[in-house]
Amino acid sequence: MQLFRHLGWFFRRYWFTYSLALLMLMLVAGINMAVPWFIGQAIDHMLETRELTKAEFYLGGLAIASLAVYFLRYGWRRMLFGTSYKLGNILRQRFYQRLTKQGQAFYNIHSTGDLMARATNDIDAVEVAAGEGILSGFDGLLTFILVLIMMFLFIDWKLAALAILPFPFMGYGFYRLSNRIHHQFKDTLDRFSSLNEQTQQAISGVRMIKSMGRESIESEQFDRIAEKAASSTYKVQRSEAMFDPIIQLSLGSALLIALLAGGWQIHVGNLTVGQLTSFTMYLSELIWPMYAFGWLMNILQRGNAAIGRLEQLLNLPDSIADNGREQTHGYDITVNHLTFHYPDTEQAALSQVSFELKQQQVLGIAGATGSGKSTLLQLLMRYWDTQEGDILLGSKAIQHIPLDTLRSHYAYVPQDAFLFSTSIMENIRMGRPDACDEEVYEAARLASVDADIRQFPEGYQTLVGERGVTLSGGQRQRLSIARALISQAPILILDDALSAVDIHTEKEIIEHLAQRTEQSLIIVSHRLSAIEQADTILVLAHGEVIERGNHQQLINSDGWYSRMAAYQQMALAMEEAS
Repeated sequence: MQLFRHLGWFFRRYWFTYSLALLMLMLVAGINMAVPWFIGQAIDHMLETRELTKAEFYLGGLAIASLAVYFLRYGWRRMLFGTSYKLGNILRQRFYQRLTKQGQAFYNIHSTGDLMARATNDIDAVEVAAGEGILSGFDGLLTFILVLIMMFLFIDWKLAALAILPFPFMGYGFYRLSNRIHHQFKDTLDRFSSLNEQTQQAISGVRMIKSMGRESIESEQFDRIAEKAASSTYKVQRSEAMFDPIIQLSLGSALLIALLAGGWQIHVGNLTVGQLTSFTMYLSELIWPMYAFGWLMNILQRGNAAIGRLEQLLNLPDSIADNGREQTHGYDITVNHLTFHYPDTEQAALSQVSFELKQQQVLGIAGATGSGKSTLLQLLMRYWDTQEGDILLGSKAIQHIPLDTLRSHYAYVPQDAFLFSTSIMENIRMGRPDACDEEVYEAARLASVDADIRQFPEGYQTLVGERGVTLSGGQRQRLSIARALISQAPILILDDALSAVDIHTEKEIIEHLAQRTEQSLIIVSHRLSAIEQADTILVLAHGEVIERGNHQQLINSDGWYSRMAAYQQMALAMEEAS
């Protein structure tokens, strides 16, 4: 019943549809109960009178009953299963919404493969339980009760009492099996998540796997995980297969008791042949309830295991609370004494960082790998919540600004540019879906990728493949920049987003960006030539600001920046000389 408690909200919302479907099920069950009685009456009448008049009446009633059952079954199937499909759709929407609202901390814990498995297999199991579970539970129980009523009240209660003696043993077997299936199916779902994750990683990193010659190693790892998943599934199937023998043994025993005891009753004159025929037909009607109970136990335990895994995620609070109600006025950025630790780490990723970025100014950020540059950017956009210090946007603390409002102020281009499996035109237009073609072309021109695009046979309609696999790294980065530029957000962030382009293309892009005076610009770059025109440059080391100033001031300071600039100029000169 755990599953139905979790889904109570859904059953209350669609109570009328379920009630109508269950009413149709009751009518079907009632009509089915009349069939054996009609047949028994027809047999006894023909044996007594040798006339077919009444028998024809009973046979006509059977034909009408069969037609009514056909339409009623169509009706309840459409209503019951159609409603359960709505549940699957609602759960998938809720699941997706929860994923979009979670912050970076959530995705550091949960893998992509596991989330995909919960969005598919787990929701499918709950959907089946809400449809076929209701069907098998209600219809099986109703048929079982009606059959017992017919056997006890209209045939012979003593014979009925004897015939149901094997059923308690069957119920005990069902109880033992259902508990076993619950634990086994939960393990199967976990194994499938691992298999899904391994597959997703292998497909995403297939080029790296091939380049490193790891095909055989990855194949062996996949085989081990697949073998464990198959073994877990086999255990579930083996347990489910036990339902059929239990049902057959119980019903076979009941039928044997009924024939032996019923034959004796006919011999002594306490029962007619027609009554025994009706009784055995009613007994055969118990085949469906028995299978229904077995199937119900099976899919309920599957659904219980699945809903438990889903609720773990659906009930998780947002890792970034969206409680802001204030609106910003302007887009100055002020950071005061910002300190941040990643979860379960003692070393501070940022320590006492302070700076100010006025509207339409350019901020450059440099530093060695792991110095905290990307962490700072993620905190500005509130992918993580600050622990010490303040971040203000337009004089408002970012915790007081709604997340969608806050992030709409930023156009963010990460170093690992992500493209969707669609055309180049649509990838750029995702920055602003209502943008016209000319605006797309202009954004591509500013990102210095327009010429590359027009060389493709399909131009802007070229499909880029999954994650932009058909393009070079530099082309992917420049398409991401074009997508950010077309969004017209007031703050543009480039997180080492020019690392895959050559120095001349980088200079061209920076010059184009300098023309967009209506935007603030934050550039993180290992290549110092990309930030030498910035109004202010911060140099980070181990999460602390160790140098601050413009390009000329830092060159004159003889610190990390000046030494790195000299080294890069020397490397560039040697490259051009060769």
